Amino acid sequence: MQTKIQIFITIALIVLMTMLTRFLPFLIFSNKRKVPKFVNFLGKYLPTASISLLVVYALRNVSFINKPYGLPELISLLAITFIHVKWRNTFLSIGIGTVLYMILVQIVF
Repeated sequence: MQTKIQIFITIALIVLMTMLTRFLPFLIFSNKRKVPKFVNFLGKYLPTASISLLVVYALRNVSFINKPYGLPELISLLAITFIHVKWRNTFLSIGIGTVLYMILVQIVF
């Protein structure tokens, strides 16, 4: 069992490291220094690559052979894509997609 001091130290280290990862880019790339091309490249393409990886990971165990043939996942993906293209709101896309998927899995299929 952990003591209160150990818990406090753990939380303090988590907070410190989180703040460090958030503030470090601003300290390294101040207004005086030009941002390297590689960092701009990562900023442009990494979010799309991360989302693509999450989609593949989420769909890795979907069976398109057995019932319900991946229909809840497909319907949810189409809804998420439509909502995101129309309104460009990530939270709205994820929220509605999750609720729709849960309704499809729990009630419809």
